[in-house]
Amino acid sequence: MADTSEDKIEVTENEEWKTAAKGKKRKRANTEKMDDEAAEQGSAMDVSQRPYFPPVKKEKLQKGTEVRKIPVPAHRYTPLKENWMKIFTPVVEQLNLQIRFNLKIRNVEIRTCKETTDVSNLQKAADFVRAFILGFEVDDALALLRLDDIFIDSFDIQDVKQLKGDHLSRAIGRLAGKNGKTKFTIENQTRTRIVVADHRVHILGAFSNTAAARRALCELILGSPPSKVFGHIRNVVVT
Repeated sequence: MADTSEDKIEVTENEEWKTAAKGKKRKRANTEKMDDEAAEQGSAMDVSQRPYFPPVKKEKLQKGTEVRKIPVPAHRYTPLKENWMKIFTPVVEQLNLQIRFNLKIRNVEIRTCKETTDVSNLQKAADFVRAFILGFEVDDALALLRLDDIFIDSFDIQDVKQLKGDHLSRAIGRLAGKNGKTKFTIENQTRTRIVVADHRVHILGAFSNTAAARRALCELILGSPPSKVFGHIRNVVVT
């Protein structure tokens, strides 16, 4: 008698587990059907029924103007003063923006005005001025205004390899080469412009070209000879 009671208990337990499993399967099936129906309704919705939001007008911006501020370090005051008209002319005449140098906070300030036709020109002008502050020539930085696929890539030598003292100085020397020959060769082969400012390196160019130049500079930092690096560039860069 004891055995039969234990068998009944086991049977009832198994039936409970089976019924619970069936309930879960039904719930999953129902949720899948609901998802399929929702997907069909979404695909059936016409494009004309979707909400349309017109672009924001410049009058609706905060006070109708936007401002960008670019800080200027002390060692770039003199170059900025000497090349101010070369920076001022394209920003004002081509992009229809207003620009000034704030002597109190040592920032170059750029803002939109009533004559500004495209608000995106503000970011282009800010990138142009920032490129000059980083050390690029004005003629090279103008590519940021004329072309849409030009970017600035910056990295620290310490991010590639932890170097201190004379080891860091030798790594910077390997990047430049004798009389800048190594840097000029990488610039010509990758069609980029490179600025080595202390332990910071800035690269100006298209995305694929800056990637190739950065890879070559990292190999030089790690100790590869220049001839080997130049061979790798020839294989990667399509001329």
